[in-house]
Amino acid sequence: MRAWVAVAPGVLAGVLAGFGTPAQAACVDSVVLVHGNAGKPSHFDNTYSELQARGYAPTQIFRPSWGNPLCPACNDHSGAEETPVKNALVDAIAGSCTGRIDVIGHSMGVTLAARQIDVWGLKPYVDSFVGIAGAYRGLWSCGSYPWNVWTSTCGAQGLSIGSPLLSGLAGKKPGARAYSIKSNIDQIVCSTGVCTVGGIHSSTIPGENASYTFATGHFGLLTGTAVMQANLIQ
Repeated sequence: MRAWVAVAPGVLAGVLAGFGTPAQAACVDSVVLVHGNAGKPSHFDNTYSELQARGYAPTQIFRPSWGNPLCPACNDHSGAEETPVKNALVDAIAGSCTGRIDVIGHSMGVTLAARQIDVWGLKPYVDSFVGIAGAYRGLWSCGSYPWNVWTSTCGAQGLSIGSPLLSGLAGKKPGARAYSIKSNIDQIVCSTGVCTVGGIHSSTIPGENASYTFATGHFGLLTGTAVMQANLIQ
């Protein structure tokens, strides 16, 4: 004969509620992943998967799509390129259960995110900022402003050495913590054979807490460091 055990109604309700109910997402900073020039959000797929494996819900990860993917030379750090990134940062802050966010940018996404943080006064909400293969100090391939600047990407609001855009970011740490992931064989940052500006690697970030150098290319720095990226923001 089967034995029946009496269960208090409140306990039974609690037990039943546990079945078929997805676990609540952990309370962590929302994360904003900003792709590079002519890139796309899926370039961060490895990072996205790593964050989900660590318990982040899709609603806690923001991947704005910005710029003209068919004309890299047309994109800079002002106007239409700004809006998707600014909106993602603001939405991430609004939706963060901690009230703070972590930002990871790749290539031109580094300086684009940093500009939005600066212009909109968002630094108090940024716990950590990770710049991957960025050109925080400019690209020699873009010339030295205002000489030999032929495209929007290299113009006043672009990545020529000493441009007004970069001068506006100089010396400004974009978060409470900042890290750079860089390479000395980066096909973009080091395309002229020189990676440094004023003796400092262009991918380094003002006031950064640490910098990590890998012997890989511009895109390998993004796709091959997902674990490190996740570690740095936690």
